[in-house]
Formats: sequence, C-alpha cells, structure tokens
Amino acid sequence: MEAFISTFHIDLGIIIAQAINFIIVVVVMYVLALKPIKKLMQEREDKISKGLEDAKTHAGLLLIAQKEQEDIINRARNEAHDIFEAVKKEALDNKQSMMEKTDIEIATMIDNGKKILEAEKASILEEAKKEIVMLVVRATEKLLETHKDKDYDEKSLKQIKEV
Repeated sequence: MEAFISTFHIDLGIIIAQAINFIIVVVVMYVLALKPIKKLMQEREDKISKGLEDAKTHAGLLLIAQKEQEDIINRARNEAHDIFEAVKKEALDNKQSMMEKTDIEIATMIDNGKKILEAEKASILEEAKKEIVMLVVRATEKLLETHKDKDYDEKSLKQIKEV
C-alpha cells in the first residue's frame, strides 16, 4: 500500500483534512440550505394541496350556483308565463266586458231611436189629423155655406172634432 501511496503522492493528513472539510461543508449545507429548502418545499406543497382542495370545493359551489341560477331562470320564466296568461285572461275579460257594454249602449241607442221615431210619428200623425180636420172643416164650411142650417153646422163640427 505504501507503494501505491508513494506512486500517487497521497498524503494521509491532507485526505483527513479534506474529509473533515467535506463533512463540515455537508453539515453546513444541510443546516443552512437543505432544511430551509425542505421547509419551503413543504409549505409550497401544503399551499398547492390547499389550492387543489379549494378548487374542488369551489367547483362544487360553482355547480350548485349554476343549478340555482337555472332554477331561478326557470322560475322567472314560469312566473312571466303565468303573468302573461293572467294579463291575457284579464284582457279577454275586459274585451268581453267592453263588448257587453257596447251591446247595451247599442241597444239603448236603438231603443232611443225607436222612441224618437215613435214620437215623431205621433207628432206627424197629430199634425196630419189637424190638417185633415182643418181640411174637413173647410170643406164642411163650404158645404154649409151652401146649406145654411145652424143645427146641422154644430152637429157636424162636434162629429168632426170627435174624430
């Protein structure tokens, strides 16, 4: 072994010093670098895990919110349809009511027209009677002028007036 050591010029003291330096460097690296890196990696892994759990939770909440949104939209559509149907029914009822009122007004106008026509007819008949009476009286007067009997005149006038 000494031949080996002398051939490669190996100094055992330097090797031991380098081994001690290496151990010190490894311990210092472990304490100063590896522990904080492990701690940082663990914290990062925890954050990622929490983020994934939150994402799953939020995905579930999103599905629930979407279902609620669809339910609200469906209820709103149903309410709008119900309101539309109610307004449509009310409009039809109003239309029917207006038609009935119009029919009543038309019937009233026809009745009033008939009454006015009957009144005018009665008025015209009354005027016609008066004219006929006057014509009969004139004709009678002309006849009486030819027959000068006073009793006959009075009787004729009474009979004419009664008619």
